[in-house]
Amino acid sequence: MEEIFFSITYPPIPITKVGPVFLSLHGVFAAIGFYFGASHALKLSEQDGANSILFSEALTWAIFGAILGARFFTIPAQWYANPGYGLSDVFTLAGSYSIMGGMAGGIIAAYLKISIFNKEDFKQYGDYAATGLILGTVIGRIGDLAIVEHLGRETSFFLGYEIKPGYDVAPQHNSLECMEPLLTCGTFHHVALYDLILALIVFFIFRSLQNRYEFGKGSWIGLWAVWYGTQRAFLDTLRFGMGDSTIGVFTWNQIGGSLLAFLGLIFFLKNKNIKKD
Repeated sequence: MEEIFFSITYPPIPITKVGPVFLSLHGVFAAIGFYFGASHALKLSEQDGANSILFSEALTWAIFGAILGARFFTIPAQWYANPGYGLSDVFTLAGSYSIMGGMAGGIIAAYLKISIFNKEDFKQYGDYAATGLILGTVIGRIGDLAIVEHLGRETSFFLGYEIKPGYDVAPQHNSLECMEPLLTCGTFHHVALYDLILALIVFFIFRSLQNRYEFGKGSWIGLWAVWYGTQRAFLDTLRFGMGDSTIGVFTWNQIGGSLLAFLGLIFFLKNKNIKKD
C-alpha cells in the first residue's frame, strides 16, 4: 500500500435504523438541498416579476418527479448488469437512487406543470432553477460526506479519504473496511467532496456571469446541463470498478452525464443570444 503523507479522515455517521425506517443523512441533506435550491430559484423568479405562484407549484411537482427519477434512472444499468432483475426489483424502496436521475425527473415534472398543463414558456423558469440546482448539489453532497459514500479508486491525492480500522462507511464500500491491528484500510478518491467543491465554485461563476450578461431564455439551464453532465462524466472515471452500475467500459452516470451535456449544449446554442449588460 502506497505511503500517504496527508489525507482527509473522520468517522462516518452510519446509516441507522429507527423502528422500521433506515435513516441516512444522504437522504436528509438531499431534501435540505432541494429546499434551499428551490427557495433560491423561487426568489430569482420573484425578483424578475415572473409567475412565482406557478413556479412554486411546479417545484412541488418537481419533488415527486425527483423521487421517481432518482429511482428509475438506475434501472437500465441494473437490467444490463443483472439478467434476473425483474419488476419486483424495480418497484421497491430498497433499490439504488441517482442524484442525476433525481434532477432529470424534477425538471421533467416541472416542465409538464408549466408548459403542458399551464401553456407557459418553461425556459425562463428553467433559468431560475439553474443556480438552484447547483446550490442543491452543494448541500446534498454534505450527506454523502457524512456517511462516506461514492468513494473512488485508491489514491495518494491529498483530498483523498482515508478509511481507518473500525470505520463504518456507506454499505456500497463494505469491502473497503478493515479492523485493527491494521493502521489503515487505504485512501480513496473522495468523489462526493470533489463534486461539492466544484459545484460551489461553479455557483459563484454562474452568479457572476448572470450579473454581467443577459442570455436568451433557456441558456442558463442549458449551461447547467453542460457543466453538470461534463463534471459527472469526468468524476465517474474515478469511480469505475468501485461497485457502480456499468454498461461496457462506462458507468451508467458517465453515459447519462454525457447525454445531459450534449443536450444542454444544443439547448444553449439554440437560445444563447448573448448581450453584455
